[in-house]
Amino acid sequence: MARTSREAAVRRLLARALPPVPPGLHAEAVRRGARLLRRRTLARRAMWLLLCAAAVAFTVWALTARPWVEPPSETTPPLTGW
Repeated sequence: MARTSREAAVRRLLARALPPVPPGLHAEAVRRGARLLRRRTLARRAMWLLLCAAAVAFTVWALTARPWVEPPSETTPPLTGW
């Protein structure tokens, strides 16, 4: 197709009347969109709550277990110079 014929085809498509929209489509889309936003917000809040709970649990564990401290020796050192 030549450029002029493509432009004419596009102009014909744009000049046509838009197809009719079903009467309840907008309300249904708004309802579904609001439900989707509520679910996303709830999921985001749950993930933040889970992340905060994990951080608190890790902090409590680290303060009680103190993994950075070397554990006491299980054996006695060799006796030298006696």
